[in-house]
Amino acid sequence: MADLIVAGIQERKGRKITCIDLSAIESSPAPDFIVCEGTSATHVAAIADCVRDYLLENYRIKPYNYDGYAASQWIVLDYGSALVHIFVPDERRRYNLEELWSDGKITEIPDLD
Repeated sequence: MADLIVAGIQERKGRKITCIDLSAIESSPAPDFIVCEGTSATHVAAIADCVRDYLLENYRIKPYNYDGYAASQWIVLDYGSALVHIFVPDERRRYNLEELWSDGKITEIPDLD
């Protein structure tokens, strides 16, 4: 699932993609977190839309839920086994999920450009 989500993020030029494998942590809300950022609220919403469309159109996978579109500073998509967190840069630094979940295995995906 993480690879499919990353492909959807990259389709809309999401940046600084980080995958956090939390499968060994009992208290984690999902086995995988995928974190990325957009350059603006509009870009964040476009990335979230692209991930949702990419997974639905290509693999018939819908999120269980999503939240954050009202301000588009931090949008989360819940796919059950994966939570996708799409931030504007300031909010990503503020919440610092990579540090919060640093017990997981962290993999950084290079930007395409």
